Amino acid sequence: MNDPIVEEVRKYRDEHARKFNYDLDAIVEDLISRQKENKRQVVDLSKGRSSQRKLPAA
Repeated sequence: MNDPIVEEVRKYRDEHARKFNYDLDAIVEDLISRQKENKRQVVDLSKGRSSQRKLPAA
């Protein structure tokens, strides 16, 4: 199945990663700095992962 939205997201993700030579630390640093510039919180890491969270029953 070919989803054009998924393909577009993958394209932009790859373009962004390529700018940083696929260095995950550099990519995360860029995303954090963008978040600060926009004054919008994209990801909240303060709570960490919780084993208490459960997905709703299907």
